[in-house]
Amino acid sequence: MSRFAQFGPKLRQYGASSARMFLYCAIPTACFIHTVFDYAGEITPSYGPSMLPTLNMAGDMLMIERLPGWRKRLRVGDLVAFTTPYDPGRRAVKRLLAEAGDTVCVDPKSKHPAFVLVPKGHVWLQGDNYNNSTDSRVYGPIPLGLLHGRVTWCVWPSPRRISNGADILPGRFSDS
Repeated sequence: MSRFAQFGPKLRQYGASSARMFLYCAIPTACFIHTVFDYAGEITPSYGPSMLPTLNMAGDMLMIERLPGWRKRLRVGDLVAFTTPYDPGRRAVKRLLAEAGDTVCVDPKSKHPAFVLVPKGHVWLQGDNYNNSTDSRVYGPIPLGLLHGRVTWCVWPSPRRISNGADILPGRFSDS
């Protein structure tokens, strides 16, 4: 009996070679992985000081959710992965600070603060490390089309769920 017998009679019928067996297994596996990464989510690294203390500067491996309808589930305070507008080859992770229709103060520490109304189809993203982050204060409002997904988990080095940080956002007040 051939060592590939478990893969079915069709392969035995054609005398499966190692290369053919590899393709028989690798192509469906690659298609499955591609489908999962495109439509369900992905694991991606995050480096840099802009999201301290939420994320490590040395790097975290993050689970990015892209299940159908993820954009509708976005809330102020969520972490999102996006393509930076000035460098399409670079991705970043920032906190969603404002949605379309919200007014944002670009630099609240300024003597003459500027305010921006976030247009329809855009969001305002900002790093948690306010003094060391390149974000919407530089880029302006980010088009929704540049968002890749919502960060839900840090899977390495210290596994934890990434919760919505709306409770730590300055300037957000509840009605109660």
